[in-house]
Amino acid sequence: MSCRFSKTSQRKDRHSQYGWKVLAIPLLLITGMVGILYQHEGVSVHAQHPMRFRTVTFGPTIPNVSSPAGSPPSGMVWIPGGEFSMGAQSPSEDNDVSMRATADAQPIHRVYIDGFFMDKTDITNAQFASFVHATHYLTVAEQKPRSEDFPGAPLENLVAGSVVFSPPDHPVPLGNQFQWWSYVPGANWRHPLGPNSDIRGKDTFPVLHIAYEDAEAYAKWAGKRLPTEAEWEFAARGGAAGRLFVWGDTFRPYGKWMANTHQGHFPNQDTGDDGYVGIAPVARYPPNAYGLYDMAGNVWQWTSDWYRPDYYQLLAVTGTVARNPRGPDSSFDPSEPGQPKKVLRGGSFLCTDQYCSRYVVGTRGKGEVSTGTNHLGFRCVMTEPGRQNRSRTGGF
Repeated sequence: MSCRFSKTSQRKDRHSQYGWKVLAIPLLLITGMVGILYQHEGVSVHAQHPMRFRTVTFGPTIPNVSSPAGSPPSGMVWIPGGEFSMGAQSPSEDNDVSMRATADAQPIHRVYIDGFFMDKTDITNAQFASFVHATHYLTVAEQKPRSEDFPGAPLENLVAGSVVFSPPDHPVPLGNQFQWWSYVPGANWRHPLGPNSDIRGKDTFPVLHIAYEDAEAYAKWAGKRLPTEAEWEFAARGGAAGRLFVWGDTFRPYGKWMANTHQGHFPNQDTGDDGYVGIAPVARYPPNAYGLYDMAGNVWQWTSDWYRPDYYQLLAVTGTVARNPRGPDSSFDPSEPGQPKKVLRGGSFLCTDQYCSRYVVGTRGKGEVSTGTNHLGFRCVMTEPGRQNRSRTGGF
């Protein structure tokens, strides 16, 4: 049975447990976003910091040969689906900074999915503005928190806002992410850095500060839906098997930047060597083999699956190929029990080998459903009319 929370129940469950402190610094989705440095079978990802992987066997990707009945909808591409090996390779070392980056993406397991259409890019400011114009929708970040959802909170703390990356002006230890994240009153999709910022001239940038219910509302309006985690990974891999990145095994093939990530000293300096300091417009880096842009870096992307760190183990133990898995029935994060979280994929412009390298395909993030940030967006998928690809197997 699918598990859903209403806007009110989401907020009550979350805020009754954490009270006004969550309002002051609602950084619940950040805890799962640190990463680790990678090297694959002797091919250096970042040669100045070599690290080797344990031997992991990925089976071949076997794409479906059927084509859709018609042309893809505007702005979308056909993802054929098929059978593939899902998950992330495990490094031979680990440390406190990495926080076991691939532990919840193990074991590698076989999955089959039906074909579907997927947006070529993340949803842009212009696309989201069209939705808001048509529906007068208010995002979670634009709504003033209600006192009944925050029992005991001072009224002056009940202000609309969102979480913004606020880098310090000097190097800091990386053990406390609150040193570079701030709750900013007035921050939302229209004002991504706060009230004094806006999105004028940024129609082609990905929309930001989107909570899960905001993404769902847009998808429903557009006649689409959010991808499952399995659909997202199959699409990201582009028909290849076991690669480190959506483009191959080398981070910068022939010295070329393939995604918007962080360069410089994290978190206090972003040199913009890849062409952008902070967020980039969509489709400024090469697409993957399926014609999808920004499946690594730039902004994290919501998926429809509830997050559990042991979900892959539950699938693998059946010894069968999981068919169209939709995630577990409920969410559980041992670091924050009781906080409903969805799986995030792809990493963001803040990913770096110093702290978070989840631009590595197969790795997972996790987002508290009521929280948006200025490095979180989404894209949509669409099931081909007449095709049933929402079945579930094995009780998972």
